[in-house]
Amino acid sequence: MATEAFEEIADTFEFLDDWEDRYRYVIELGRDMPGLDPAFQVPATKVDGCASQVWILPEIEGEGPSARFGFQGDSDAMIVKGLIAVLKALYSGVPVGEVGAIDAQAELARLGLDEHLSSQRSNGVRAMIARIRDVAARTAA
Repeated sequence: MATEAFEEIADTFEFLDDWEDRYRYVIELGRDMPGLDPAFQVPATKVDGCASQVWILPEIEGEGPSARFGFQGDSDAMIVKGLIAVLKALYSGVPVGEVGAIDAQAELARLGLDEHLSSQRSNGVRAMIARIRDVAARTAA
């Protein structure tokens, strides 16, 4: 159920053998993602439960059942900004009512991220996923 953008990331991960290369790739994804305007780096967009500073600003396009989920995000840590980019690829463009059906942990496990992130980073990713799912659920309701 992953998006085409996420499948491209998964394909690249398969091509890269070394975890150092994969980490560099995740960091590169974060560098390529536009930063979040500091005006939106406020408590309302801050994700609690992350060791780094993380902000997620939802962007819902359309209304009703056809509304599509998206978001902007940023972090003060490059690897975390890359993880935000991975989540953005996983969720952007998905109908808001289908966001909760995505098994993010299973999709990230396909990349091996579940095995190669520290427990703090894994907790942060879970917190970001929870925020994304919560926003989508409230929007769909």
